[in-house]
Amino acid sequence: MIIEMPVPSPGESISEVEIAQWLVKDGDYVEKDQTIAEVDSDKATLDLPAQESGTITLKAQEGDTVLVGNIVCLIDTSGKKVSKKNNDVKPPADTQNENPKVVENKSEKKENTSHSGVPSPAARKILDDKGVNYENVKGTGKGGRISKEDALKTLPRVDIDSISKDRKVDTSKMSLLRRKLSQRLVAVKNQTAMLTTFNEVNMTPIFEIRKKYKEAFKAKHEVGLGFMSFFTKAVVSALKEFPDVHSMIDEDQQIKFDFYDISIAVSGPKGLMVPVVRDAQDLTFSGIEKEIKRLAIRARDGLITVEDMSGGTFTISNGGVFGSMLSTPILNPPQSAILGMHNIIERPIAVNGKVEIHPMMFVALSYDHRIIDGKESVGFLLKVKELLENPVEGLMNNNIKKSLEI
Repeated sequence: MIIEMPVPSPGESISEVEIAQWLVKDGDYVEKDQTIAEVDSDKATLDLPAQESGTITLKAQEGDTVLVGNIVCLIDTSGKKVSKKNNDVKPPADTQNENPKVVENKSEKKENTSHSGVPSPAARKILDDKGVNYENVKGTGKGGRISKEDALKTLPRVDIDSISKDRKVDTSKMSLLRRKLSQRLVAVKNQTAMLTTFNEVNMTPIFEIRKKYKEAFKAKHEVGLGFMSFFTKAVVSALKEFPDVHSMIDEDQQIKFDFYDISIAVSGPKGLMVPVVRDAQDLTFSGIEKEIKRLAIRARDGLITVEDMSGGTFTISNGGVFGSMLSTPILNPPQSAILGMHNIIERPIAVNGKVEIHPMMFVALSYDHRIIDGKESVGFLLKVKELLENPVEGLMNNNIKKSLEI
């Protein structure tokens, strides 16, 4: 029996994926639930498991963009597993040319239009000013016409020959995830009024708590007592006091939330991922640390899902783990604010008229000025600073052991 394998839906808002890598070859025998491919969506890289055991026939190539629900391979369940010596099984002859037909048919439908690739007058001027070849622009207007919006989104092509001067260069296609991310980052700069405010935090009180209780905390909860639980707690508390920072714009509407789903930026093999700690307001220090560890492991192992990264209301990014001392974090749309943490450096500061050396961290809040005023943003960041510099009273209700559940 021939089983057709369509692209499963990674999430409600995703309509297409890109075949990032086939992990099997045409004609290979695959086992049920074996990972046969990695597919990129605009939010994550996902594994594609075989639905049944049998001989596989690939219907899409690496790099192809495929609509959700389209067939990407066939599995012949009557196929037998063969030894490596006799592993010369060839795919059926009539399947070798099917994928090109599918791709060609799609492109022909787009190209067989009178306006395909033709820029509008406004688009033509913009492209000419940028020095962009019309052939390198994909039109989204009627009949494939290049609209003004298409031209504005288009970046000038790199003149590789003038840069390399006959020296070797390596060119590879960006993943769909990276391309979508780049588009979103440019959109943030173009569609929001993003500003950043800064402050610094004396980390000595948190250092003292961690030094005294980290061993007992780890023994009790089997997870380390890190900085992220303190920052998450402080952020949730400050957001309650400054609700505009915890809001979003939807056309002419302002949306506010009475729950706190905090997106935490973590590093994975495919780049930066931003999974969400749900209902952070209900979690204890140990609950936050366990959830962040769980999500970080899933990101590291390539198991993160679209659901894990959808729906956050505020983001915390820690560039300090890479050694960043100061940066301007960029908004994670549709959120209106993001907190940037940085590395901790011992510096001399004035304390009660005396110079003392303390572990200090710069913090940055980027925000959308369309919906968040300067007073709100500065007040929010100052509140976070106050809570972190007095965590026993501000975050632990003057009972450290009870808060840490030890």
